[in-house]
Amino acid sequence: MGKLIDGKKFADNLCNKIADEVTKLKHKNITPGLAVVRIEGDPASAIYVNMKAKKTKEVGMHSAPKILDKNTSQNDLLKVVEELNNDKSINGILVQLPLPKQINTDSVINAINPDKDVDGFHAINTGRLWTNIDSLVPCTPLGCKMLLLDELKDLTGKKAIIVGRSNIVGKPMASLLISENCTVTIAHSKTENLKDEVKKSDIVIAAVGVPEMIKGSWIKPGATVIDVGINRIENGEKKLVGDVEFSEVKKIAGAITPVPGGVGPMTIACLLHNTLIATCRKNKLEIPKFF
Repeated sequence: MGKLIDGKKFADNLCNKIADEVTKLKHKNITPGLAVVRIEGDPASAIYVNMKAKKTKEVGMHSAPKILDKNTSQNDLLKVVEELNNDKSINGILVQLPLPKQINTDSVINAINPDKDVDGFHAINTGRLWTNIDSLVPCTPLGCKMLLLDELKDLTGKKAIIVGRSNIVGKPMASLLISENCTVTIAHSKTENLKDEVKKSDIVIAAVGVPEMIKGSWIKPGATVIDVGINRIENGEKKLVGDVEFSEVKKIAGAITPVPGGVGPMTIACLLHNTLIATCRKNKLEIPKFF
């Protein structure tokens, strides 16, 4: 039976450490500020933004949510982003996705000052990540890396597979694992013999967005499995499941993240981590090391 990797516990510990660093900054008259911009219309986005604002305040940071009308134009949204770029009290800017159809998502993301881009999605931060230049790293992959290092200590020489090739998780996850000296395979829905590819891997990152796609029979005994998926399904009752068939995979894996309570809490903790990093860089202060 695989060990459960407790993402909530790790995230809570990380947030406590961040809060300690924020207290030190306040003694220097510096308060990290995070602005989360949301366009109305997506109930899930409202929940996520409220959770982010709550955690931001809990660690002692300044929270500046910006809630815009569902009919907001792209130009109006870009004006809000530019105002936040120029606001010296704001160190981190996040535009909550998905955006409505009248908005070009890439244009908005790339309008954010890369040094305030705490989601790590700006093309400049993507380039910095892949060329080993200090960058703001996408929160979910960063959280996965932290959990892996906490569990395995050293990833050198491990064979890792990432099932999913999104700009948000799959691609940045590959860069992070390569930097940890893993041999990395990026797989996806079009990969031939996917089961065989997964079976070879010491580390499995499931981020494909298909409920319970990764089966127990696919897993190498003792492998470490990180399930990024969050899928709402109705099977007699509504419930959340990951991209991994948890009940079967946990019998084979050496360690596995549950859904919920695994990767999810790490994403918000890493958002606060990135805001702290951005604040320290702006003020030319030493960057705290948490992992």
